[in-house]
This record gives sequence, structure tokens and C-alpha cells, in this order.
Amino acid sequence: MEVLRENGEQEEEEKKVLVISNELQDLEEKLSRIKVHIPNVVPEFDWNSIDTSQLPASYKTNSAKEQMLLQLADNFHRQYAHLCPDRQPLFLHPLNECGVEKFVSTTVRPTLQPYPELYNWDGCAQFVSDYLTMEPLSSPITPVLKEPVKEKAKKYAVKPPRDLRSKFELQQVSKKEADIKAAQKKKQKEEEERVMEAEKPTPDPLYGLRVHAWVLVLSGKREVPESFFIDPFTAHSYSTSDDHFLGIESIWNHKNYWVNMQDCWNGCKDLTFDLGDPVRWEFMLLGTDKPLLLLPEEEEEELADEDLDDFDKEEEEKGFDMPPSWVDLIQISRKEFETRCPQGKKVIQYKSAKLEKWAPYLNSNGLVKRLTVYEDPECVRVLEVKGWFENREDMMNMRQMNKKTEVTTEYFSPGHIQGLKAHSYKTMEPETERTMEFYSETRVDGLQKRVENAKEMTEYFEGRSDFLHYRHTEFGRRTKRAQMVLINTELNARPIVQIKEQFHRNPEKPADEDVAERIFMILEGRIMLTYHCKDDYITASKKEFIKWKDVDNKGNKVIMTSDMCISYQVGSSVKNKKLLHLYEMMLKLMEEEKQLRHQVWESETEVLEILKIREEEAAASKLTVSMYDTERNEKSKQQRETMERLMLEERQRQVEQDLDYLAPFLIQMGSTEKMSKWQALRLKEDCLNDFKHHLIDKANLIQARFEKETQELQKKQQWYQQNQLSMTLEDEDAYLTYCSDAMFRIRILEIRLNRHKEMAPQKYIELEEKLCKDPRLTEYLKFNV
Repeated sequence: MEVLRENGEQEEEEKKVLVISNELQDLEEKLSRIKVHIPNVVPEFDWNSIDTSQLPASYKTNSAKEQMLLQLADNFHRQYAHLCPDRQPLFLHPLNECGVEKFVSTTVRPTLQPYPELYNWDGCAQFVSDYLTMEPLSSPITPVLKEPVKEKAKKYAVKPPRDLRSKFELQQVSKKEADIKAAQKKKQKEEEERVMEAEKPTPDPLYGLRVHAWVLVLSGKREVPESFFIDPFTAHSYSTSDDHFLGIESIWNHKNYWVNMQDCWNGCKDLTFDLGDPVRWEFMLLGTDKPLLLLPEEEEEELADEDLDDFDKEEEEKGFDMPPSWVDLIQISRKEFETRCPQGKKVIQYKSAKLEKWAPYLNSNGLVKRLTVYEDPECVRVLEVKGWFENREDMMNMRQMNKKTEVTTEYFSPGHIQGLKAHSYKTMEPETERTMEFYSETRVDGLQKRVENAKEMTEYFEGRSDFLHYRHTEFGRRTKRAQMVLINTELNARPIVQIKEQFHRNPEKPADEDVAERIFMILEGRIMLTYHCKDDYITASKKEFIKWKDVDNKGNKVIMTSDMCISYQVGSSVKNKKLLHLYEMMLKLMEEEKQLRHQVWESETEVLEILKIREEEAAASKLTVSMYDTERNEKSKQQRETMERLMLEERQRQVEQDLDYLAPFLIQMGSTEKMSKWQALRLKEDCLNDFKHHLIDKANLIQARFEKETQELQKKQQWYQQNQLSMTLEDEDAYLTYCSDAMFRIRILEIRLNRHKEMAPQKYIELEEKLCKDPRLTEYLKFNV
């Protein structure tokens, strides 16, 4: 009996070994089916290879209700063509990207987006305008044309004959043509002024026949006072009585389709936009969703007295509801919303002007918009360039450059380190012509503007407690010795000739004691004071002080005399003030003169400091990133990724320490105190099968990441093929860097997948051995693999 039992156990062991080997073969076979294909760096892109297989079925087929709607549309169009034979065919069911006819109303699917900017019409229209690219129709008078079938190129073709013309003769002909073109160009330049004066658009032969799509916003809802139009390509709004609109063929939304039956002889000025009026607007679907007819108050009261319940039921039974839209919900990611324009850039060409737009952070200097104005219609001679910036660390939001005057003006948002608001200059060299404006509320001295050139400096103030609002300083030439000194000190500052200050009226002082203007004539040694005018007087009081040296030529101390102060007092019978008071006043003015000279030097020093800061800021062109922008904030992103990596490693380490590969299966089994041999074998098989599926899933995950990287690389290569003619060197370098990094990631994924295929069978065998040696199963599995 024992021999038979041993033979039976041996047969079971052989069966188990056979099962394990079969499982290994199955695993290796499934892993071998996963193949990788590395694309070329720059493949040729074929527009005919666009894959529409991933689109939903609603893009490729029509439901029964949609087919019925198309039949209703055809019937509606036949009646319309019979009643209105002189009008253009209606735009009812064009072809979609899959070549399937779809009714226009079903292409509209209202979608709520998580961006507050899109909640109002102007923000939504601006986003659509930036996102769309204007491409004119092949025929400006028909919205849909069937493309002619292109003939396939023949495989075999006759080679063109060789060019046997004389190269010398061709050169002579080209010279003659060049002479003719030069003469024509000269003639064109001579007539340029006359043409510019008499320039008028030529009569449009298709006036009134051109087709264009507009957006109509009806009044009534969301506090819209009156109806208006929106141009989707410019985001501009227009009144319904604007001269741009010559007529309306039809209007539709996601619920119905209306045909305009009103006369458009006067454009859209006399049109009534009551879509519930069946006389003026012929609707296609009879349903309860159509707008109600606007009735007079008397008719509304009579209609309210009638019983309309039965009438409404009949209308509902006869009506045909619009099928649901066949398009997917509009998905706009945060990155796409910020990018806005296709590829992040858009160029709009105007008459003698060009407007360029970029997505935020696309340019390293923060440039988001640039307007270039030209002198000529050919857009060759640049007149002015305006650039708008965002997210700059130096707070500059606009730069304007006038090519004729060579003046550059920079504008800043509040927050600059020097309170700078605007800076106009021709060159960044010091002591040249420039104008600086400041946010006076952020400065202690209340400086609002400073105008400077080589000979003078004018400063404007506001909000000062001393009522100062104007200071003008005239400079003289430096001596040769001072010009050689490069260190900016008061000793080598520009010599001051005169300082003039003006003050607003101080109501707490009498007018004849409130100084309106004072002039310090430093080289002449004089100080002139002019006071505010008293009421009912046309002249103001004045004083002039003549400064003398402390000692004369003989060394005697000079005493204040009446000749040192010349006064003119208006309308006062009081005797002149004593010499002591005038002497104290002159001493005070001389002390203030010293302070003023120091303040002027501080102003010059501040100008030099601002110029130095602006040069450093322009060279750095740093951009600010919000702490909530986790994608662009590299510092916080790296810190977050490091923390996540450390946490993941710690979690994996803890899992490896506490890992019990039999725990999930033991929990399912319940009590293991009285485990049978069959249960132990079943436990082992379940564990091995689960591990096998885990290996296969991991291989599929690596394969999915590989395919994703490959698709993104192909998309980037397609983008390069489309834009390679207009790309800059920086764009090409960025593209090559991206391709190199992408190929590196693809290679890594390929190596990981191949390594996983090699290691998976070995890991499977190691687990099987661990299970056989597990103390919980050893007594039931008495065989060794």
C-alpha cells in the first residue's frame, strides 16, 4: 500500500511539473507577441493617411432619427426652392470629416467649460478668434463645394525634353525683363503719392453674393438689452444695423433652423429678429422649443383667456425634436486654453500692419503680442513696433519703438523696484534725452515724472506736504578734470547753473507769504522768490536776495545791508521787514540751496541706478511663475517629484518587508488550520496564476508607454513638416532636442520591455520554488522542483 501511495504521489508531482512548464510556455508566448517598432527621426507625412478609425461611431454613421431629419431637410429644401427659386440653396447638411452628411444644427453641442473667462461673450469670442485660423473658401459665393476627384499619377511617364535654348540669350532676356521691371517700379514710385490720395477700393463684382458665417446673440436672456452680431474671426461685435451686413439667408442653433423670409434691400437694418414670427422667419421643425411670437398686449390678454392645453398637445404630437448632437463634448485642457493659438502662435496681416500673437511663456522674454505698422502697403518700411508682455519679473507690460524718431518707450505695471511706470529714451547712455514716469503713490518724494537731457532736468511731483509740484535744473559743462573721474560723487557731478521750483497754494498761509516760485541762480549768487497773488490783485509780491561772501577782500566780515535784498510788496502799507529777519531768511535759503543741490545729485544717481537695473533686467528677461502653476514652477516641481519619489521608495521598502504573497489567497480561503492537500495545491496554483497575469500586465503597460511616446514623436515630426519653412534656428534646435530626448526614452522603454521578457520566466520559477519551501505549504507539497 505504501509503494502504491508513493507511486501516486510521484505521478502527481510529474503532472504538476508538466503544468508549470506549460504555464511558462504560455507566458513566454504571450510576451513574445508584444513587438516594438521604432520610427524614423523624420518620416514623410502624408495627409491622406489621417486615421479616423478612433472617432466615435456617431461621426461615421447616422442614426434612424438623423436619417429622418435629413429626409425632412431635403423635403424642406424642395419646397423652399419651389417657392423661392431666385434665392441661393440653403446650407443644411454639409459633409463632416468622415464624409457623412450631418444636419447643421446637430453639429452644435453646448458645453460648459471650467474657465470663467469663457462665461461672457467677449472672452469666449476672443478665445475662438485666437484659436481659429482664417482660410477663405474656394468659391466666395458657395459655402460647400464637392472636391473634384484627383487623377492618380501614372507610374510610367514620358520624360520632358531637354532645354536646348541658349543660356546667353536667356541672360539677355532676363536683363531686358529686369530693366522693364525697374522702369515699372520707378513709374510706380512716381505715382505713389497720387495713388495714395486717390486710393479707393475697386468695385466688388461679387458684392452682395459673398457668404460668411456670423454669430447672432438675441436679446432677452442674460441681461442682453439688444441683439448683436459677433465676427468669430476678429471677436468684434457689431450692431444688427451695421453696414457690413447685407442680408441673412438662415439662422440655426442646436434646437431648430430658421430661414429669413424678409426683404434685405436695406441690409439688416430693417430686419425683425423675432424668430417666433412664422411670416418673417420660416422654421423647419415644428416643436415647443421655438421662440414665442411677440404679440401686442391686447392680443396676449385675449389669448390668455382661451384654453390652449389641447392646442399644445396637438403641436407636441406633430412636432419633431432635434436629434442629439453627434459631436463629442468640447474638451479644452488648461494647457490648450493657455496656448490658445495653433502651435501657440498666430499672425494676422492687415493693411500696412501685421499683428503677431503668442501663448504665455512661449517666448523667453514674455512677449505675447506684437503689432508692426508699416509706411507702405507692401509692408517693407517699418514705422512703429509695439510689443505686449506678460509674466515678466521686471513688470514691463509693453514696449513701443518708433523707427522714425528712434524713440523707445517702455511701460511697466505697478510693482517695479523703483516705482517705474514708463521710460522713453533714444539710448541707454546716461545724461541723454529721456523721460521717466513713476507711480507717485509708491514713492516717498511723490515724484511723478522726470524729463532729462544733457543740459537740464525737469521733475514733476504730486501729493507732497510742502506743495512742491515742479523743479527745473539747468546744468553747465564739466571741467576736463571732472570728465576724467568715473566715480559718481557730488564732486564730479554736473555743475548746476540754476534751480527753479514751483509750489501749489498753501491755504494756511497768507498769499503774500506763500512762495509760488523760487529760483536759485547759483553761478550769479542770487535767489529770487515770487509769492502767490492775493485776491483781487494781478501782480504778486517778490523778493531778490544777493549773496555775498562771508568776508570781503580786506578780510573784514560782511554785515547784512539793505542792498542785499530787493523787495516788492503788493498792496501792503506795512513797512519793510527788518534786516535781521531778512538775514535769517537768506541764511535759511542758502541752507536749502545746499540741500537742493544734494537732492539734484541724488536724482542723477537714481537715474544711473535705474539705467543699470534696466540693462540687467533686459539681459536676464526673467519670467515669474505662480506657485500654483505646478507645471512651470520648476523649483516646486522638482521638490514635489523628489518628495513623491522618496515616499514611493519608502512605501515600496515597507511593502517588501511586510510582503506576504499568500495573504490575499489565505483570506479568501478562510481558516487554514485544517488545510487539505487539495486546498494547498489550489492555493499554490492561484498564487502562480495571479503572478503570471501581473507579469503580462506589466509588459502591456510598458508597451502602452512605448506606443504613447512613439505617437507623440510622430505628431512632433508632422508639426515640423508643416512649419519647417517658417521656423527659426531656435525652434529647430528645440525640435532636434525634443527628438533626441524622445528617441532616448523610446530606447529605454524598448530595453525595459526586452529585459522584462527575459526575466519574467525566471521570476515565475523563483516564486514557484518559494511556494514549495513555504512552511505553510511544505507539509502538503512533498516534492522539489
